[in-house]
Amino acid sequence: MSGRHVPVVIVGGGQAGLSMSWTLADRGIDHLVLEANRPGHAWAAERWDTFCLVTPNWQCRLPGFPYDGDDPEGFMGRDEIVDYLARYAASFDAPLRCGVSVRQLDRVPGGGFRLDTTGGIVTADQVVVATGGYHDPIVPRWAGELDPGLLQLHSSAYRTPSALPDGAVLVVGSGQSGAQIAEDLHLAGRQVHLCLGDAPRVARRYRGRDVVAWLDLMGFYDLPVERHPLKERVRDNTNHYVTGRDGGRDIDLRLRAHEGMRLYGRFEQSAGTQFRFGGGVREKLDAADKVSADIKGSIDRFIAEQGVAAPEEPPYLPVWTPGLDRLSIDAAARRIRSIVWCIGFTMNFRWIGPDVLDARGTPIHHRGVTNEPGLYMLGLPWMHSWGSGRFSGVARDADFLAERIAARRGAELSHAG
Repeated sequence: MSGRHVPVVIVGGGQAGLSMSWTLADRGIDHLVLEANRPGHAWAAERWDTFCLVTPNWQCRLPGFPYDGDDPEGFMGRDEIVDYLARYAASFDAPLRCGVSVRQLDRVPGGGFRLDTTGGIVTADQVVVATGGYHDPIVPRWAGELDPGLLQLHSSAYRTPSALPDGAVLVVGSGQSGAQIAEDLHLAGRQVHLCLGDAPRVARRYRGRDVVAWLDLMGFYDLPVERHPLKERVRDNTNHYVTGRDGGRDIDLRLRAHEGMRLYGRFEQSAGTQFRFGGGVREKLDAADKVSADIKGSIDRFIAEQGVAAPEEPPYLPVWTPGLDRLSIDAAARRIRSIVWCIGFTMNFRWIGPDVLDARGTPIHHRGVTNEPGLYMLGLPWMHSWGSGRFSGVARDADFLAERIAARRGAELSHAG
């Protein structure tokens, strides 16, 4: 590709990049999509065997390619998601170049961009960065001080319980990945020790519908970040834990603890086989339950205000209450032989240069439009709304950016003429 010039380059060929490609193709704008691997690579290579979406299939609304299967109320599994994205790319013959990574993006004096890629130098008038917001796995710096006999892996490398050594497993983090992986191990008969974080939970169904359906009706996924009570700080929030597994259900950590899962506070700096934890298990469970109850309360108010016919449902009753916090254990005595770190990822946008990043390395933008003319972001969590980083909201974000790209391209062509 060395020496090629393209009006628009899209970096990333996942759901965001493909959505951007479709909207540009629909407007007749020439462009190129550079994908380091293949569409759906992160879904295929960084998700466990029983992984599935936590939002119903009907919420998969990629532009020009809504969910077309026979189970709209179900939850696509990992392989189905990869197939969905591959079929999407083929449906409009997306101009994909797979196996091409971008090493550096630079502004060209006088206008446009220079992309140093593994396939050569490419230039573009405009660039859309659609690589998502989950890049570098987070593992504590002090993890190397733990017993070298312990297998340690990040959630992105976890696949199946049988791939771990025999014995108990410590799962660190109770967000979506942590809660689901802990449950995956628990259902496989493994002894699980789970360190809780501050993740809230949400019910799978309430008063006759999936909670996602209620929230969709209530406009929650369309709420722009500027109107959220937390404003931009909502982007730091941890997602609610719930599952689409087995047709979709709650993840009730109290129930799992009642069945034998061991719950602790945060995993604090430890060494060897001596593990230390923070306290507050009761408080963390109560806080997660309160969020779920508050969501149900907002649904109740919506039902009453709109006069919707919906069955009544009794309040949630805890089946287990924690006693005194256990602040330390000997991993060897507990036969813990594996640790799965489920504490998230950091963004890595160093390759696009510092001018569009804040002190934390997070892109500065408004609805994906950066302060660098002609450079855009797409597919970030809460980029514009709660739906932005999901299959449900990326189409609207891509359409918004396509309008800006088309307007800028029109102005450039007019000026050149």
